[in-house]
Amino acid sequence: MSQDFAQYDGTGDGRGLHTGTWDQTRLDIISDITGIPEPDASFDAIMCTEVFEHLPEPIRAIQEFSRLLKPDGILIITAPFCSLTHFAPYHFYSGFNRYFYEKHLKEKEFEILEITENGNYFEYLAQEIRRIRSVSKQYAEDRPSLMETYAIHLMLKMLGRFSKKDAGSNNLLNFGFHILAKKVTEIH
Repeated sequence: MSQDFAQYDGTGDGRGLHTGTWDQTRLDIISDITGIPEPDASFDAIMCTEVFEHLPEPIRAIQEFSRLLKPDGILIITAPFCSLTHFAPYHFYSGFNRYFYEKHLKEKEFEILEITENGNYFEYLAQEIRRIRSVSKQYAEDRPSLMETYAIHLMLKMLGRFSKKDAGSNNLLNFGFHILAKKVTEIH
């Protein structure tokens, strides 16, 4: 079963990154995520991927998941730790760190079974350096020179080398977290 608020059309307000189109033809439920019209304890599992940054009230969404899940139900969440503006005007947060999940999931009757960082500091920087060509074209109406393109190449090589030797930089910066949690009646 899929749910969405069905207001984003792929172009948004034109600020930031957009998909151009957005398919809403396969939605089962169209509603606000904080008020899904289903009975209490009606789901065995909920998967919410890359949505929290688009919610004005993500903590209320966690509360709604708690209401909807059966005891011992599984919650899977992915969301960015740091993100560029995208899907505007429906982009409210730049990201969420592990402490957000540890605090708010526990408060809403969830036990975190697994929390995994996606990527590391060096990989994140490399991703943004790879965007220089498109971002400079769109926002500066210019592109890197041949020498600057070579510098980008060198930076990417350096970041790749550092990433292979990484020893925990994902605590500083990463793409986002993958959360596996279980609805419980008593927090351990």
